[in-house]
Amino acid sequence: MKESVKLQKLHERQIEIAQGFKQHKKVVIRCGRRFGKTSLLERCAAKWAFNGERVGWLGPKYKLNAPTYGNLIHTLKPVIQSKSKIDQLIQLNTGGLVEFWTLEDENAGRSRKYHKVIVDEASLKAKGLKEIIDQSIRPTLLDYNGSIIMAGTPKGIDPDNYFYEACTNPVEGWVEYHAPTASNPHLDPDVVAKLIHDYPPLVYQQEYLADFVDWRGSAFFSELSLLEDGQPVDYPVKTDQIFAVIDTALKDGLEHDGTAVIYCAKSKYAGHPLIILDWDLLQIEGSLLESWLPSVNQRCEELAIQTKARQGNVGAWIEDKASGIVLLQQAARRSLPFYPIDSKLTDLGKEGRALSVSGYVHRGEVKISRYAHDKLVNYKGQTRNHLVSQVCGFRMGTKTPHNMDLLDTFCYSIAISLGDTDGY
Repeated sequence: MKESVKLQKLHERQIEIAQGFKQHKKVVIRCGRRFGKTSLLERCAAKWAFNGERVGWLGPKYKLNAPTYGNLIHTLKPVIQSKSKIDQLIQLNTGGLVEFWTLEDENAGRSRKYHKVIVDEASLKAKGLKEIIDQSIRPTLLDYNGSIIMAGTPKGIDPDNYFYEACTNPVEGWVEYHAPTASNPHLDPDVVAKLIHDYPPLVYQQEYLADFVDWRGSAFFSELSLLEDGQPVDYPVKTDQIFAVIDTALKDGLEHDGTAVIYCAKSKYAGHPLIILDWDLLQIEGSLLESWLPSVNQRCEELAIQTKARQGNVGAWIEDKASGIVLLQQAARRSLPFYPIDSKLTDLGKEGRALSVSGYVHRGEVKISRYAHDKLVNYKGQTRNHLVSQVCGFRMGTKTPHNMDLLDTFCYSIAISLGDTDGY
């Protein structure tokens, strides 16, 4: 008896794009968030492999490939001959296969031959994608006169980003399909229509309309969004939780990052969902960071008492990288409630994290207290409110200054308290 697999049903716009895969050798999909890009590509990969074709799948990182690998294992289970989670390779008894690579490997696909190659989240590979496709991927398609599909959400106007070039430059020879978020009929149309009010205009235009926008010179976070009627807010009379987020330096010296900490109050049912209560920015030798940690916990305890936090001080979060690893170990030895920030969030980068939390700020869910707003600190010879300066001075699409530690803690604090592990 011939084995069968059950494939996910596509919506109308997905079907239109899938038809294009049959007609063109180079297809690029420019889509909004939650359109159903990856589910479309997964279905096509499963069908092609079931029909005996060899499929190469490329994603920016191993972690981003893992969910798709798992989904295809589930879908193709009746016809799987062998599989390797380490190699991310699925071979079927039909003769087909799906083999995964990361775009971090400039030699991805070398020595292989494929009928189809899929490049998912292509816009996240800002540099070097064209070279990988031209030098490593396209030769894999020669044996079967195969085709390549590239998909992603726009990441600004950037001629150095090959996804942007593929979508906008006809000379590159790609056939483009545009699919904004609203193209997905499975989403509540009222919720989708409301998105324009929930996000800054450029964020909405890029993330949901799937347009290429010019971020150059645009202030990303507005100070007014952090204020209430043009003024910073008072400390809450009652709140639910107090927590801190720390961004640590590995070395001291003028050229290196400082150590930043931000203290926040989270309220689930009343008042503002998140209020920035206090912050600090200092340059401290790595060997002294361990002795500094208890002072962060003590400050959280003080703020928990001052704001009558129902759940008290719930701890602090630290990047699980560089000196942060050591601090987490030291905190565990001291029985301090300090936790690692999820790697899915740290891997986003500054711009990715800023995008992920922009909606919360735009909707007024994040406020700054009068104390934090008026605070001045001398850091590297400059006396100012470094929190407001870094957060409201952040510009998308430009080279971000290295010393934006408080911006990192600001974005992390919102993502951890109001969003999921991706910040959304």
